[in-house]
Amino acid sequence: MLVDGFGREVSGVRVSLTDRCNFDCVYCHNEGLGDTRGPMDPQDGEMSTDDVVRFLEVAAEFDVRKVKFTGGEPMLRDDLEEIIRRTPDSMETSLTTNGTFLPGRAEGLVEAGLDRVNVSQDALDPKAFREVTKSGAYDDVIEGVLAAVDAGLTPVKLNMVVFEATAGYVPEMVEHVAENDGLQLQLIEYMPELAGRPEWAVDIERVHGWLEEQADRVEFRDMHDRRRYWIDGGMVEVVDPVGNEDFCANCHRVRVTHEGYLKGCLNRNDDLRTMGEMTRGEIREAFREVVHNRVPYYGEYMVRDGDGDWVVNEEYIGA
Repeated sequence: MLVDGFGREVSGVRVSLTDRCNFDCVYCHNEGLGDTRGPMDPQDGEMSTDDVVRFLEVAAEFDVRKVKFTGGEPMLRDDLEEIIRRTPDSMETSLTTNGTFLPGRAEGLVEAGLDRVNVSQDALDPKAFREVTKSGAYDDVIEGVLAAVDAGLTPVKLNMVVFEATAGYVPEMVEHVAENDGLQLQLIEYMPELAGRPEWAVDIERVHGWLEEQADRVEFRDMHDRRRYWIDGGMVEVVDPVGNEDFCANCHRVRVTHEGYLKGCLNRNDDLRTMGEMTRGEIREAFREVVHNRVPYYGEYMVRDGDGDWVVNEEYIGA
């Protein structure tokens, strides 16, 4: 297993299969690339099935144990089942999706070897959902979540980005997962450094405080300094990376863009490394280089100045 200069093993990869999406969520940062979504038809720049599988086979050589397929909306790829089926058996496979295509495909994904699924769902009210996603596909998402549960992809994690427009919906989402077996809730801190609109950010510690008041039990996870709250039988986890040095110090993932570039950090695009024409030798070289150059974003690439504000560490400018 490859280890970077800060002692972090790379045990997982996130692979973006496309930047296309049938939603237009107001907070989208497209795996840190910015809002680059193009036409809905497949584009020449997307990695082919063979490209994706070849990369995963090389990653498995370095004892990478987990892969999460993302996008855009990864289920716009007609070859998703084939990619999952051809993923090395040593890897746990998971998927982040908006859920609209899960009805009719969830069982096939399980048969192909999918282990887990995260479904983006920011509200339980169709009108509120439409305001955030710019989509009227609320019923399709609900049906998709049920299809994933029925197919055995439990627990299905619902991803909810917490910002000004959604913070008020947290209590009903917490109640929703408590009342429905097979569901868990993942509250994701809004990241203005990627999505812009800093005025939309909310104090995530207030969310933690409310959850702690409601919780029957709180579980602390060393990884990423995460907290899990068990409320009336439901599980709620908070992903709070903004300014969280522990989160970055425990990051064990490398990312791949839909066009086949490796990147060592979600928040950076100055470290992209092409895998060339995707030969195994080129992938190995690029993978080693990206891991070698990985830097914890908060606490190293970004450091606090004398006023306590986050500023770029000049050591890594142009590196």
